[in-house]
Amino acid sequence: MTLVPVALGDRSYDILIEAGAIDRAAALLAPWQRGGRWIVVTEENVYRHQFGRLQAALSAAGVPIEPIVLPPGEGTKNWDILRSLTERLLALEVERSESIVALGGGVIGDLVGFAASIVKRGCDFVQIPTTLLSQVDSSVGGKTAINSAHGKNLVGAFHQPRFVLIDPTVLDTLPRREVAAGYAEVVKYGLLGDFDFYQWCETNAAALLGGDPDARAYAIEMSVRAKARIVAADERETADHRALLNLGHTFGHALEAETGYSDRLLHGEAVAAGMALAFRYSARRGLCEAQDAGRVAAHLRAAGLPQGLADAGVAASGAVLAGHMAHDKKKSGGRVPFILARGIGNAFVDKQVALADVADFLDTEPR
Repeated sequence: MTLVPVALGDRSYDILIEAGAIDRAAALLAPWQRGGRWIVVTEENVYRHQFGRLQAALSAAGVPIEPIVLPPGEGTKNWDILRSLTERLLALEVERSESIVALGGGVIGDLVGFAASIVKRGCDFVQIPTTLLSQVDSSVGGKTAINSAHGKNLVGAFHQPRFVLIDPTVLDTLPRREVAAGYAEVVKYGLLGDFDFYQWCETNAAALLGGDPDARAYAIEMSVRAKARIVAADERETADHRALLNLGHTFGHALEAETGYSDRLLHGEAVAAGMALAFRYSARRGLCEAQDAGRVAAHLRAAGLPQGLADAGVAASGAVLAGHMAHDKKKSGGRVPFILARGIGNAFVDKQVALADVADFLDTEPR
């Protein structure tokens, strides 16, 4: 068992990483069980594969469970589902002191966290992430949101969970594509600030993707520790520390928008393509060596991830993609900040990037 603290004063919480932890959920979640029941929000696929394990664990403690099962996929993060979820929680007479359980991937974590932040002006919630991407990234840090017609995650709030329970064994039921998409967020930590961890990724990616439990446990712990440090230093992204976590995301969100936030391109796949694009754009501007950009692309390719527009199935012009970026929620003073790189493990925030130049760069990319 590994316990990683997120130090945020009176909003501090722990992240527990343990194989089989979901089967001990009653004991592990007991400190947050105050309402005489558990309200568990999940989605159809997770309900089919993992809810039974959680139900068995909680039922053994004699605690009633109220499941709420939502549709799967990025399309669930919308106004209509948010409204129906909040109305359902109110109908169940959820209390502020109760901890709503988010059992699922990033979509469920984002949606449930946002609903918890607004129902009765703020309820507690705990995260049980069930994808690699949510375990290493979205379940930690308190960013909650839904998507808008204008872009991804544009409506939301910072609302920290009370506890995060990570059980790597739940990944065994995931398709390889989902695991690979989550791996993009793992390698991101090496690319943005830890060259040694990036080298570990190059050596161990095949084992991780193949299901090796030690490789998965190590990758999850390293990623969570890195994110916990960054969030503790810059919870609301008011400095440049937390912004580094957006490496690949400005490009990636534009790709997601162009593909309709659908299964055509998973979030992690978009981030992978976005990171490769960020490194190539950095090389074009003379910020890093072209061989660094090539090395990153080669590693993502070996992991089965897209490294550009063609692999992502995007044929739109640079101007169209830059138009998506213009709606980025981090835009300030008419400029969109980009996370660029001076080399592998040396990312930085550039707030002076001209979208027209990005559009020109994207027009040079193969379709």
